[in-house]
Amino acid sequence: MDETTWSHPTSGDYIHLKLNSGALTEPAWLENVPAMRYNLAVGYAQMGCLIEAEPVTLGGVRGVCQVVKAPIPNAPSGQVFLANIFLAKADRHVMFGCSAAESGITGVRETTIMAKLGLFGDGWVLPHPYAPELKGRLPYHRGDDPAWDTRFPDHPLSRVRAWVGWVLATATVDPAFAALPDFVPGPPAPDAGSGR
Repeated sequence: MDETTWSHPTSGDYIHLKLNSGALTEPAWLENVPAMRYNLAVGYAQMGCLIEAEPVTLGGVRGVCQVVKAPIPNAPSGQVFLANIFLAKADRHVMFGCSAAESGITGVRETTIMAKLGLFGDGWVLPHPYAPELKGRLPYHRGDDPAWDTRFPDHPLSRVRAWVGWVLATATVDPAFAALPDFVPGPPAPDAGSGR
C-alpha cells in the first residue's frame, strides 16, 4: 500500500511498520514484566482486551509483543485482532504489527470451543491473567488460549499469532538501530495528592 503498510490480497490482513522518535512512555518495561503487563492490560481495557504481552528479542534488541482484540470499528459485530511488536531504544522505538479482522459469520471459534468444553455461560470468561480484577470492554476468555490456534488456523487470532512466529524467525534489525542505547523507563510519576 505504501513504504510501511502492506495488505494481504486474500485475507485483507494488514502489516504496518512505524519508527517513532522519542522514548516509550511506559512506566514499567522489561525490568518489571508483571507491572508492565498489568499496565498494558489496564490501558487496553477501554478499547478491548490485551490477550498477551510477551518479552521478545529480535536482532539482539529486546522488546515486547502485544496481542490485542477489539470490536471492529463501525461494525455491528465481529472483532479485529492485532499483534504489535515494540522494539525500544533510549530515544526512539519501532512498532510493527499485523491486524486481522473477522469476516463473514463471526464467533465460530468461540461457539465451537464452548460446545467442545460444554460451557454455555459459567466458566467461559476468565479473570484476566495480568489483572484479575479488570473488567474491560471485551472479556478475556477460554477461546483466547493459543492451544486452539492449530484447530482454527484461519481465524484472525491464529493468523496474527502465526505472523509473530514468522517475524521472530525471519526478520532482521538494522545494526545501527540495534547499537543505540537501550530504553530504560524512568521512575513512575508521583501519585496525585500524595505530596511526593
